[in-house]
Amino acid sequence: MSRAEVGRTVRPVSPLWTFGLLRSELTTTFRRWRTLALLAVLAGVPVLVGIAIKIETSDGSPPGGGGGGGPAFISQITNNGLFLVFTALAATLPFFLPMAIGVVAGDAIAGEGHAGTLRYLLVAPAGRGRLLLTKYATVVIFCLAATLVVAVSALTVGALLFPLGDLTTISGTRISFAEGLGRALLIALVVAASLIGVAALGLFVSTLTGSGIAAMATTVGLLITVQILDQIPQLHALQPYFFSHYWLSFADLMREPVYWDDLAKNLGLQALYAAVFGSAAWARFTTKDITA
Repeated sequence: MSRAEVGRTVRPVSPLWTFGLLRSELTTTFRRWRTLALLAVLAGVPVLVGIAIKIETSDGSPPGGGGGGGPAFISQITNNGLFLVFTALAATLPFFLPMAIGVVAGDAIAGEGHAGTLRYLLVAPAGRGRLLLTKYATVVIFCLAATLVVAVSALTVGALLFPLGDLTTISGTRISFAEGLGRALLIALVVAASLIGVAALGLFVSTLTGSGIAAMATTVGLLITVQILDQIPQLHALQPYFFSHYWLSFADLMREPVYWDDLAKNLGLQALYAAVFGSAAWARFTTKDITA
């Protein structure tokens, strides 16, 4: 072992350096035009939904033509704009949100390799495991940011286009606007937590290739495939194990009392996916030959 290797072995890594690495990753991620474009698209979905419902109901007809179609809560939006938050999250969760997470996660490691910056990052005294953990933390923070962008955009549009006030839960009970706002925040946090499995999957795929585009395309392709498989009745025995199966269970937070069974299954399943694919990403990345 060389003197330099000994020095790297015994030299402790400062927590401030670790925080600086995370801050640098966050700054780099949120300054990319691609990231800003993804957040802009996510913010635009509630705007389009709100305007469409406002136009459709301008003559007094109910949303969806009275057929009860569309995402959950959509029939309540004209009575209370806060329901646009729930509807927007239900509309973006199956595709838009996980696609955005898949793009960011898939590019986390592969993008650095393609740009030729991965080797320079590993020269710093972080170690591969710490760098991988920082990348994953960045993607998880993006999950929260993307979800909050949808929620805040929907709340703003809902307040501008529709009345606000006390609201009726799925169970038929009335709760105050403040409590409804609290539940909207809790739902946003649950939706963000529902994406940590996708984040780990995308990070694992990112360690398998040196092409950021290939990693992003593969991750998004896997997301679409799982969504399709989750709709095939013949696969009902396997569907409870798909990471997307319990995504819409957040609607149970709008019941009185709250139904926790599917929520607990969803969060437990996401933690399992995060552990499995996070471990796979660590095993792959820590033994991978870095040539770029």
